[in-house]
Amino acid sequence: MTKQIEQLLRMHIVRPSHHRIKIYQYLIEKRNHPSVDMVYQELVRTIPTLSKTTVYNTLQLFLEKGIVIMITIDENETRYDADTSLHGHFRCSSCGKIFDIRLGTDAWRLDGIDDFEINESHIYFKGWCPECRKKGALQ
Repeated sequence: MTKQIEQLLRMHIVRPSHHRIKIYQYLIEKRNHPSVDMVYQELVRTIPTLSKTTVYNTLQLFLEKGIVIMITIDENETRYDADTSLHGHFRCSSCGKIFDIRLGTDAWRLDGIDDFEINESHIYFKGWCPECRKKGALQ
């Protein structure tokens, strides 16, 4: 896994330091759409020299290089996703988890933007996930 991450980083002109490799590995293994703090809290256990600043700066670099996307479903919380394919997100209002939502091609019929160039898109849904619905979180 480490060799593939090193190759990916090099392909995007990112020097594959130990911290960068571990941060990217966390993103692709956990797939939990983490915040900077979530990444830091998890990785500092095994990398005591890691700082929140390093995590933040690394994620910003990954954003600039296009190997992660930023998720801002809530105005006061930024999350990150290593899946840069075209997809949406669903945030559970009860447990706060964020889920990937795959979109069918017919969902992308867009009218009125023929002369526009789209550089970025965000599709967010909010509600209650199946697990929280089963627990009765809606009541």
